[in-house]
Amino acid sequence: MEAYLRRWQSQCLDRQQWEAAIYVGDKLLALTNSDDDAYALAKVHFTSGNYTRALSLVSRSDLLQRSAAAKYLAAHCHVKQNRHDDALELLGEKNPVHLITTTDSARRKLQHVSNGISSKQFGKSKLPSRTDRVDRSEERDREDSSIIKYEAGMCYLRGWCYAKQNAFDRAKECYKSAVRIDIQCLEAFDQLMKNSLMSPGEEWDFVDSLNFDSILPDPGGADTASEAADFTRNLYLTRLSKYSRPEEFKKAIETLSTHYHLGSNPDILLAKAEILYTSSRSAQALALTSSILETDPYNFACLPLHLALLHSLGHTNALFALSHDLADTHPHEPCTWLAVGTYYLNTARIPEARSYFSKASLMDPHFGPAWIGFAHTFAAEGEGDQAIAAYSTAARLFQGTHLPQLFLGMQEIALGHLKVAREYLTTAYQLCDRDPLLINELGVVSYMQEDFESAARHFELALTIAHDNDAPPQQYTSTRLNLAHALRKCGRLEDALAHFEEAIRLGLREPGIFASKGLVLMELEQPFEATVALHEALSISPQDPIASELLARALKLLETQEVLGAADVEAVDAGLQTRLAEVRKGKATRRERDPAPLERRDRVLGEVLWNDMDLDGAPRPPRQ
Repeated sequence: MEAYLRRWQSQCLDRQQWEAAIYVGDKLLALTNSDDDAYALAKVHFTSGNYTRALSLVSRSDLLQRSAAAKYLAAHCHVKQNRHDDALELLGEKNPVHLITTTDSARRKLQHVSNGISSKQFGKSKLPSRTDRVDRSEERDREDSSIIKYEAGMCYLRGWCYAKQNAFDRAKECYKSAVRIDIQCLEAFDQLMKNSLMSPGEEWDFVDSLNFDSILPDPGGADTASEAADFTRNLYLTRLSKYSRPEEFKKAIETLSTHYHLGSNPDILLAKAEILYTSSRSAQALALTSSILETDPYNFACLPLHLALLHSLGHTNALFALSHDLADTHPHEPCTWLAVGTYYLNTARIPEARSYFSKASLMDPHFGPAWIGFAHTFAAEGEGDQAIAAYSTAARLFQGTHLPQLFLGMQEIALGHLKVAREYLTTAYQLCDRDPLLINELGVVSYMQEDFESAARHFELALTIAHDNDAPPQQYTSTRLNLAHALRKCGRLEDALAHFEEAIRLGLREPGIFASKGLVLMELEQPFEATVALHEALSISPQDPIASELLARALKLLETQEVLGAADVEAVDAGLQTRLAEVRKGKATRRERDPAPLERRDRVLGEVLWNDMDLDGAPRPPRQ
């Protein structure tokens, strides 16, 4: 009968018939009164959302003390009910660090075993096995593999509880311990990456410290385990920050795409889109995110990046359609209201955008894009103090990303607080030293503090990084323009002129740019070329005061010197004489072919010129 009931319950679970599975499981537990059946019934209650009933089942007798699985399930029930203090009381505050295995410990263990290769016991050499190579300590050896996974899961829940209490440093350590104990604890790794709890450098150091060889081999042998270790590491690399070590990231993407045929997988495509976005190749990144959403329209991991790309490229209609679709289908998702807020921000309806960003952040207080969008609305209206407060909240919640610190620095620059701005930007630079926008802002601070040499170095570095990232040159025309101004202040006029001309060639046609070019040409003692540039400035903005004043000065310089030298004048006269001779020769040729029409035309033109031309101001007498 017991086997029959278990088989019946299993069939109900396969069909997602939770109530039937609970009914059958209750009868099975009444027959056996075993801990295993109580735990199985509790899992069904948990899956169906009956967290209190599941908790009561696993709390019977001393099951929580005897079973790591039951303890994990009970803590998970507390978490689902938002009773984080109760969950922490059950889990305790200490992580089982004796179960952690890292690459360093693996190397030490391998060295210890390899020393035994040369020794012989009972006439036979002792060769190390795979388990000898990956075991970290005797304590880990004695633990069952399933218990190790539940211990890692409890570290994850412990970190989740600390994060809900805004104790992010303790949460980060718990998540890191969970992954170190069990490499396959993807939930903890996802929280570390999604919430930006580590800087880009820390992320790479953390992955390098993980012992992927601790993944247990399949029955097939060690070759399968080695391949699984490489595959898992490559998957984890695609989740890291794209601002650091791009070569290794591209290598991992290539391996997963070619060897494992995951090139069209949404997560791999999203990783490619992220690196394109960090390289300022927004159009290409949008093509990838759009292809993801075509196959999976509600991929919420992809939507924040897709919304950012639509906003940066000004695709208002696409934002409108996507926002309405999400509001109809997923009204309880924070990303839905992020999309609505992004649409209103794109249409300059700032109060509406702020209200929807606020709604998204209230639904999930740890949703980073909502906090950044909320702060952007204050910055858009020039409300510097409120923007700084919102950016500061984002910086406190997401300590591993440099963006909040960057935006704080930009706000302080706008307010004229250059020392404070430099502090924020320096902090951001310590987190990420490969963002051209950040380095450009550091150059702006140096320029405003009249340290023009430092400003020029920062602008040149920003353009170099952008070039290395294969970013479109049009994306960084402002940085190039800043560099031109800094070089002009440094006295490097030829270099400054070259960068002004390059900025104009890339599409920046503003009166200030032509006026700056004219000023550089005047300093290079080229007043005629300066006059041409200043006329172009006034053709764009006829009332521009700076261009008008500079043009007046350039014209005064032209009064004291010839526009063309003697040799140039002779060359121009010779060219005109040659051209005149060619015209007369062509006219004579045409007259020989058909003289009558030409004579009539010349007579009519002569009469018009005789009647209309008035060289001395008096009317011409009639022609006799």
